Formats: sequence, C-alpha cells, structure tokens
Amino acid sequence: MSEPHLLRVDEGPRAFAALVAALGAAGMRAGWLDLAGSAGPLPPDLEAAAAAGVLRAVAAGGGRSVAVKPLKGAPVLGDLLREHFRGCALVLVRGEAAVPHLAIDGEGWRVSPPGEAERTYATADLVAALRRPRPWS
Repeated sequence: MSEPHLLRVDEGPRAFAALVAALGAAGMRAGWLDLAGSAGPLPPDLEAAAAAGVLRAVAAGGGRSVAVKPLKGAPVLGDLLREHFRGCALVLVRGEAAVPHLAIDGEGWRVSPPGEAERTYATADLVAALRRPRPWS
C-alpha cells in the first residue's frame, strides 16, 4: 500500500469520529498524529525504560498498547508515518505540517490544499477521494 494521505487538523479527534467511522465502514484505516502537544504523562515503567535508553518501551493490555520511543531531535514526519501508520489510508495531523488542511463544514468537510482552491465534500465523497492516489487533483 502507498503512503497515507495526510490532512492537517485543528480540532481534537472527537470532531473526526464520523469520518473515521466512514473510512472504517469502507474498509480503510485512519491514524491520528499529534505534533502539537507533548506525549503526556507516561506509565512510570515506560518512562524509566525510555530514560534507560531502550530502543522502544511497550505496554499492552486492556484493549490497547502504548509505545514509547526516545527521540534524539525533532520528529521526522516520514519516519513517524513509516513506523506507526502502515496500512492507513489517512492520517490526521494536529500541529504544523505542510499538508492540506481539513476543517468541518456543516455536515461535511472542507479541504484546503496549500496554494490551491479549497474543496468541499460530503463524508462519502471524501472517503471516495481518499481511495485515489492524488485525491485533490
């Protein structure tokens, strides 16, 4: 599968629940990447493992997993996509990224690619567009 489409967002993940559900119903996966904030409080043992220099510390159980990987510098978008979002058709990115912007537009969505005219979509139309290699052209 090709790399996922990226859309920059300003709202939190709950605002995109309908889009994520529609993607799932269409057999597509979505991801969430938050570049705007900190990773938040970590379980103490994961924090200790990361501080000790492990490559990656993972806790799993209760229906989810949490992975911690120490970074030596600013995050690299391509590396994050490759490591965490394989198989996703769409990754919603909160924070600074030079990718099209997605905003809620009433019952639908507004996509603003950098330097191009914005486009509006109903949810089903946006899902269909995300199936294409170049959805905004």
